[in-house]
Amino acid sequence: MPRPSTFSIVARDPEQNAVGVGVQSKFVSVGAVVPFVSADAGAVATQSYANVAYGPDGLDLLRSGRPAEEVVMELTGADPEFESRQVGVVGQDGSVAAFTGADCFDYAGDIQGENYSVQGNILENRETLEAMAETFEEASGGLPERLIAALHAGNEAGGDKRGEQSAALSVAKPEGGYDGRNDRWIDVRVDDHERPIDELERVFKIYDVTLLEREEPDETRELSGETAIEVGAALVELGFFDGTPDETFGEEERDALEDFRGMNNFENHSLAVLEDALVRGWDDTEGDGEGRMVDAIWHGLSRLERK
Repeated sequence: MPRPSTFSIVARDPEQNAVGVGVQSKFVSVGAVVPFVSADAGAVATQSYANVAYGPDGLDLLRSGRPAEEVVMELTGADPEFESRQVGVVGQDGSVAAFTGADCFDYAGDIQGENYSVQGNILENRETLEAMAETFEEASGGLPERLIAALHAGNEAGGDKRGEQSAALSVAKPEGGYDGRNDRWIDVRVDDHERPIDELERVFKIYDVTLLEREEPDETRELSGETAIEVGAALVELGFFDGTPDETFGEEERDALEDFRGMNNFENHSLAVLEDALVRGWDDTEGDGEGRMVDAIWHGLSRLERK
């Protein structure tokens, strides 16, 4: 059985009542193996020679009221191959714990802090985990942004000895799923990519703009000036607008933006909010075309709290 080199973070956001896992590995489809989350229990990351039963069994134990340390002890205590395993656990009660078996390949270890644990194996160095922990504690934004920031930091500090291949972000909160019908708030995977964390962040931003809701802004701005010209040019490039962009973003341009909104399933946000987001986020982005449009909208929406 192949042994993936993996680093991950399990964490809890008490303000959103959310729990999540961020993970990167030199292993295909790490999201199919490592992360397990449930809004009524907590989060589990099972890795090294991963025992995938640790996921559902650990969540059941958390759900029954057992703190994370007891969960880790029970999972590993019942496993004859526990010294080859690595697991991180955070409970909705805020308890955190991890285990790194003696047979995990170096560098392997884990670090715990308030509401989180980071763990990794076959790493370049311990600094990978230290950078993840420090970044998670200091990063701004919501839980998904902080999890992604921790993955970036770990990768930049050393990361996996064997390189990069896949990454995943899984976050649960009560009624957080599509149409409020389950707790699967964020579920994004990159199964095989040269730069999986970068790709995970790109896909997450699209997911965020499309599926996650934000509080309504107190006031909105309209596009004008150079930003109106550049947004108009992007809409021309994408085939939504056949006019000549200028400093006035008028009715025809808004019709084009409305078509862009519908084509990309951005109905979670009104046209006015989308235009406001472009005003606020355009200068924070680079590139062109649809990629810049989506990135600018995401940056512009980021000032608004998620529901």
